[in-house]
Amino acid sequence: MSEKKTKSWPRRIFKWAANTFLVLFVGSIVAVVLYKFIPVPITPLMVIRTIEGAIDGRGVGIDKDWVSYDEISPHFFRAVISAEDARFLRHGGIDWRAVDAAKKYNEAHKGKRLHGASTITMQTAKNTFLWNGRNYIRKGLEVYFTYLIEAVWGKKRILEVYANIVEMGDGVYGVEAASQKYFGKPAKNLTKIQAARIAAVLPNPRRWSPAKPTRYIQRRVRFISGRQNSIALPKD
Repeated sequence: MSEKKTKSWPRRIFKWAANTFLVLFVGSIVAVVLYKFIPVPITPLMVIRTIEGAIDGRGVGIDKDWVSYDEISPHFFRAVISAEDARFLRHGGIDWRAVDAAKKYNEAHKGKRLHGASTITMQTAKNTFLWNGRNYIRKGLEVYFTYLIEAVWGKKRILEVYANIVEMGDGVYGVEAASQKYFGKPAKNLTKIQAARIAAVLPNPRRWSPAKPTRYIQRRVRFISGRQNSIALPKD
């Protein structure tokens, strides 16, 4: 191989990497802008769960039904903010106070169940664009998409997307599908307690059911219900 060709390989690799990065960067911005206005048709997690179901023989499908923000009971939004992210309206995507508190707790309780600090915005970014995992690349992408959707979507749209794509059972995604499955009614008619039950199982919706709350879930429901009245909702 000639010396000229040998020297060209690093340049070609760099050019390919730069072009790939540019395409992915522009593509991510285009996707975020589009999803500000159109429903998210499918997410990586939905695909992964479907494949897992096919492999283990459960045949899990995708039960979802997109509804607008105004077609969802305000009780639900107050419940998920109470349960998942009490400072949702006050942070810019990442709640650094919660991050610091979780870090201190985990350092003081090594060997026990770790506390997280994932906000609703972070969960929405992960659920919409990424996959489950704890490696630094995925976490870095989560931070990137978190700030991007905060800047482009705003709080109200973030809540709307979150409510429509979050996993709420085995093959169940979004509050409308969950409300119909567990309570036989549309999401706009959810009561305060029913909304709290759905929010209470979000940490592990394939283990717990809003229709059959365990004692632990009932305690969470009481906690969430007690906070709901103090939760403000975004105006835009």
